[in-house]
Amino acid sequence: MVEEFLHEAGLEWEPGARRGEYVVTLPGEKKLKTVVSLVVGADALSVSAFVIRNPDENHEEFYRYLLRKNLRLPGLAYAVDGSGDVYVTGRLPAAGVDAAYLDQLVGALLDAADSHFNELLAIGFITSMRKEWDWRVSRGESLRNLEAFRHLLARPGDPAPSPA
Repeated sequence: MVEEFLHEAGLEWEPGARRGEYVVTLPGEKKLKTVVSLVVGADALSVSAFVIRNPDENHEEFYRYLLRKNLRLPGLAYAVDGSGDVYVTGRLPAAGVDAAYLDQLVGALLDAADSHFNELLAIGFITSMRKEWDWRVSRGESLRNLEAFRHLLARPGDPAPSPA
């Protein structure tokens, strides 16, 4: 049923390393892509997607932001691994999973991994982003990948925004 759903949805996927695992690549808007692991077990479907690496700074604000977002996730939650990297995960009874539910689940996973990405970058990596911005400006390099953060990073005299 999972393979049929992935095929009909036109999603890019491949078998994972674990038995019953499907590794699905979802296109994003703020992140280039989100890689999702769906593991079908006898009794449960486990899902996991990498969101962002361990923040460099502002840990309390960063994790508080995630915990507040947890309140709105349907059957999912943000979690942190031993390195501090952030994932969105869930474990659901296999009996209740059908194509319509998978569609909602994959959509919720993508939204959780993608929609808050820029806010998480701004909270947890602003110092690194400022250094990158200043380095690019000093060398006349493209600022295209940082344009979404111009309002936080630009200084008087910096080049105008890139044309869209």
